[in-house]
Amino acid sequence: MINDKAILVGVDGSHASYKATWWAANYAKHAGLTLQIVCAYSLPSYAAVSFDATYTAMGDDNAAHSDAQEILSKAKAIADEQGVEAATLIVTGDPASVFVELSRNYNLIVIGNRGKGGLAERLLGTTSSSLPAYAYCPIVVVPYTDDDGNLMHLNNTITKVAVGSDESKWGLKALEIAADFADVWGAELDVLSAVPNLKGVEGEEGVMDSYMEDLSVRLKPLQESHPNLTINKQIVSGPAVNALTKASYDHDVVVVGSRGRGGFTGLLLGSTSQGLLQHAVGPVYVVPRKYVEAAESRLDTVPSSPAEVPTMALEDISGVEEVPVAKADAATVAEIETTIDPERQG
Repeated sequence: MINDKAILVGVDGSHASYKATWWAANYAKHAGLTLQIVCAYSLPSYAAVSFDATYTAMGDDNAAHSDAQEILSKAKAIADEQGVEAATLIVTGDPASVFVELSRNYNLIVIGNRGKGGLAERLLGTTSSSLPAYAYCPIVVVPYTDDDGNLMHLNNTITKVAVGSDESKWGLKALEIAADFADVWGAELDVLSAVPNLKGVEGEEGVMDSYMEDLSVRLKPLQESHPNLTINKQIVSGPAVNALTKASYDHDVVVVGSRGRGGFTGLLLGSTSQGLLQHAVGPVYVVPRKYVEAAESRLDTVPSSPAEVPTMALEDISGVEEVPVAKADAATVAEIETTIDPERQG
């Protein structure tokens, strides 16, 4: 059965999704949480858009189910290598809507980002069903390569966290959650606040000082509530998405708040096609819109954290089935792990 408030990772047979599994298992181990792994497919077109590892005749549900089990067995073995025992689920139908319902049961959902056609695109790329806009828990998107196709190495520990913050309700909530996340890991928190490009503008230094003063005011409550957390602050000139993308090169996680119906519109991240998720080289932790709504809502129907969301029984979520699978053999797992991260630390 679904363990209350576990971590969920989505897999589709791509190496990107196996890399996300590695990250999710490592995080679950550190946080002392259980892990669930889900493989999603839909008929008749699942072979074209969901699975990378295999191709089966379209419309054959038995073959698709078997392929999903094989994918889950590999992901389960990757988690086991981390010392994490994972349960396995299969989702049929539209994954975006099912994942929103599933998100009630988790602290975190993790997916790998591999570009066009994969599970990530199906969960993030549709304005009407963007997971970060509607999910009941945060989303972490783990990149597979940089823009030049170079594989990204993932660390076992998180020591540096960056967060994009402004005075909006989205920026404030992202800041709060980033502080909690960094504190749990004993990591440093770098707070980035973007301002318009003022180069050459008269009084530039005074304006920057004013922005820094505003940022210091926003950070004061966090410094009081997290006395052991090292918080660094920086005002950056130009688009926030550029600064956050740059931060992804030397931080283990970048935290941002989602805004708008599509989840990634507005100043903080820029357009979906040009935004942070497409160019970051490290995991991006997205704070869902529902948390932001909670900060200004007087209604009990909007959660302010995953703990406040009532869970749903598995049998009440249409299209979800728990399917126990055997772990893949050690040689298969070693080959996958070497492929997804040649510098892996075990």
